[in-house]
Amino acid sequence: MRRFTSYKAPIIEPPVEPVPPRSARLDVILAFLVVTLIWGSTWIVIRDQLSVVPPSWSVTYRFTLAGLLILGWAALRRDSLRLDARGWAFAVALGFAQFTLNFNFVYRAEQHITSGVVAIVFALLLVPNAILARIFLGQRMGRQLLIGSAVAMAGVALLFVHEARLSDAGPEQALIGIGIALLGVLSASVANVMQATKTAKAYPMATMLGWAMLAGAGIDAAFAWATVGPPVIEPRWSYVAGTLYLGVFGSALAFTIYFQLIRAIGPAKAAYSSVLIPVIAMLLSTLFEGYRWSVLAAAGAVLVVAGLVLALKARRPNR
Repeated sequence: MRRFTSYKAPIIEPPVEPVPPRSARLDVILAFLVVTLIWGSTWIVIRDQLSVVPPSWSVTYRFTLAGLLILGWAALRRDSLRLDARGWAFAVALGFAQFTLNFNFVYRAEQHITSGVVAIVFALLLVPNAILARIFLGQRMGRQLLIGSAVAMAGVALLFVHEARLSDAGPEQALIGIGIALLGVLSASVANVMQATKTAKAYPMATMLGWAMLAGAGIDAAFAWATVGPPVIEPRWSYVAGTLYLGVFGSALAFTIYFQLIRAIGPAKAAYSSVLIPVIAMLLSTLFEGYRWSVLAAAGAVLVVAGLVLALKARRPNR
């Protein structure tokens, strides 16, 4: 007598949809756009500050205001404002790299070359960020991020050629300005990678950032007093308004969002804000300074945006 066994149909599991990269989330994209728009506008404001007040004092005022605001926000959030010895050492090192060296180099670079050229030089931040992240964090760039970087850098090169052709500064002044700006890029990159370390993540971000800004401002003040004398105040309304804008929006708000991006998507992807910023700066210059676009500049802007899209869609930019 033949026995029949019950037939069990194979279980077919539905296909697993790939999880989109973290950088494609709406909150990350919105944060990225806010930072880019704010920092894209700061170059014009910084240019206006280069008149009466020495750059070191302008940087001091900016980050004293920003640091106090961020610590106030941390207190409202009931974050602990205390740091241990390791935290203080980290805050001072971060403040020195980001809020002393970086911005003193930026302000001085704009004394030699246009703000547009400085913004374009800072678009290269992606390169040292990726290299330092590989060395110190063990992060490898994925193929798609490399392709996006190459496309974006080609666009930056076109923008740089366009700006160099229009620059009124002689070749010697241009080289000095570019060299100073590159030093600013390197110091900013060091600070960016520091924010992605385990030490940074061990403390509340607002607390660490606020104390780092005040530490950097303290070093700025000491350097300014030693080199150019006591504080200088310019009562011109545009200078005061510019200092408030740079302190509140360009520093307290933008750096808080940017350092959150670094912790969320890594320093390589976060640095893409610096790639898009020159395009924003040139658009604002078109509206407020009568900037005229050329075919070369337009092609560079298109390549920058295309490279940015490729990079942000990379599923595994850092492994």
